[in-house]
Amino acid sequence: MTDEQEQVRIDKWLWAARFFKTRGMASKAVSGGKVFLNGLRCKPSKVVGLNDILVIHKGEVEQTVTALALSSKRGPASMARMLYQETEQSIQKREEQQKLRSLFHAGQGSPAKRPGKRDRRKIREFIRKDK
Repeated sequence: MTDEQEQVRIDKWLWAARFFKTRGMASKAVSGGKVFLNGLRCKPSKVVGLNDILVIHKGEVEQTVTALALSSKRGPASMARMLYQETEQSIQKREEQQKLRSLFHAGQGSPAKRPGKRDRRKIREFIRKDK
């Protein structure tokens, strides 16, 4: 972690905080409008300050975090976790979304085996029956 006088680009900070695997991916996410700094869209060269609020969209997941420390170097995950704090509303929202996704996919199990020759014939018969 560095002093608060040092300035850190948002793409470097996101990479150091382990939100993205590479700095290039972090830069693309910021350029693509997936990251908001204090409620505004920004460029990858924007400087992150202490207590700044970031909204990060990764796939279906949205996280709202507050920057607690600055770092431009990637370290272990335990140290990266010290760079930010996720808000309570964000944690609750993520957990609710996870429950909804698990309920949505609960009834959709994969078949035990691939269909055989006889099963494929039955499937074709069933599909062609509607025509």
